Amino acid sequence: MATPRSRLSDAQLAALARYGFGLTPAVPDLPADAELEDAEGVLVATRDGGELTVREIPRWRSPAAVRDELAQRGWDAPGAWVGRPADAADLPDRVLALLPVAGTGPDSAVVSAGAAAWAAVADGREVVVVPVPVTAAAPEVDWAELAAAYGAELLGSRVEPVPPRTGGRAVMFTGLSGAGKSTIAARLVELLLESGTTVTLLDGDEVRTHLSAGLGFSRADRDTNVRRIGWVAGQIAKHGGLAVCAPIAPYAATRADARRLVEEQAGPGSFVLVHVATPLEECEARDRKGLYAKARRGEIAEFTCICDPYEAPTDAEITIDTRSSSIDDSARRVLAAVLAAAQ
Repeated sequence: MATPRSRLSDAQLAALARYGFGLTPAVPDLPADAELEDAEGVLVATRDGGELTVREIPRWRSPAAVRDELAQRGWDAPGAWVGRPADAADLPDRVLALLPVAGTGPDSAVVSAGAAAWAAVADGREVVVVPVPVTAAAPEVDWAELAAAYGAELLGSRVEPVPPRTGGRAVMFTGLSGAGKSTIAARLVELLLESGTTVTLLDGDEVRTHLSAGLGFSRADRDTNVRRIGWVAGQIAKHGGLAVCAPIAPYAATRADARRLVEEQAGPGSFVLVHVATPLEECEARDRKGLYAKARRGEIAEFTCICDPYEAPTDAEITIDTRSSSIDDSARRVLAAVLAAAQ
C-alpha cells in the first residue's frame, strides 16, 4: 500500500524551513500525511506518529550553510542588513543581505528583484544575498535574532511587504475541439511579441508529445495533462514570465487545480481563464479533420461533448463566441485583460 503523500505550497515550504532551520520552535501546520514533498516531488519531511522530521528543503539555504560560506570567504564578524539596501554610504564593505520572502519561492521573480536592488549598490562591496523563509510584513523572528542565526550582527533593516504577485501571468484557453482556442492563442502570442513581451506558448500537441507523452484521453489522463500544464505555466509566471496554453480542459475541478497551481506560485490574479464558448454545432461544421464524424461513428472513444462531458466554466475571466468575434478582435480582448492584470 502506497504511503500517503502531500505536496507543499511555497508558503508551507517556507514554514517548514523556518522550523527545520531552528528559526522558530513552532511546529508548522502542515498536512497530516506521512510523507511531504515539494512541487518537484522531492521528499522534504516525514511524520512518525505526531513527530515531524525535516529531511531536506531544496533551494532555501540553511543558516549553517551560509555561516560556512562566510567563514570560507574569511569574513570575521560579518554584518547583516535585512530587506532592501539602505543608502550606499551607510553600508560597510562586506554585507550579508537577508531577504525575507516567505510566501513565495526562493527562486521567484520577487527574489530576483531584491537581488538586483543589492547589485545596484554593490559598487566595490562584497555582498552575499540570501533569501530567508521569514514573512516580511509579520516576521516570525526578531531581525537581530535572524541575523545571529546566519552568523552575523544586525546592521539595520529596510523591509517592505513582499508583493502578493510576481508580475507573471498564465492565460489558459478552454473550449471544445474546433472552437478556435489555438488560433486565438497563437494570435495573442503574436500581439504580445509585437509589444515586446516575452511569452511562452504551451502548444497542446507539443505538450502531449513531450510533457505528457504516454498519456491517453481517459479522464484521469486528461486531468494529469491539464495539471502538468498548470504547474509549468505556474513556474513560468512565478519567475515573472507569461505563459499561454490552450488545452480543451473539459473538467471544472481540473481547471480549478490549474488555477490553484498558478496562483500558489505567482499570486492571486495571475491566472486568466478564457472560455472560447463556440457551440458544438459550429465546431462540428468547422471539423476539418473529421474528428466529430469519427466520434459519432464510435471510432474515437471519450471524445469531448460527443461521448464525454464538457463542463462549461462559470469562473472564466473572459468568454468569447467566435461566431460574433473575429480571431484578431478576440485576441486583442484577451490582450487587454492580460495587460490590465499586470497593473
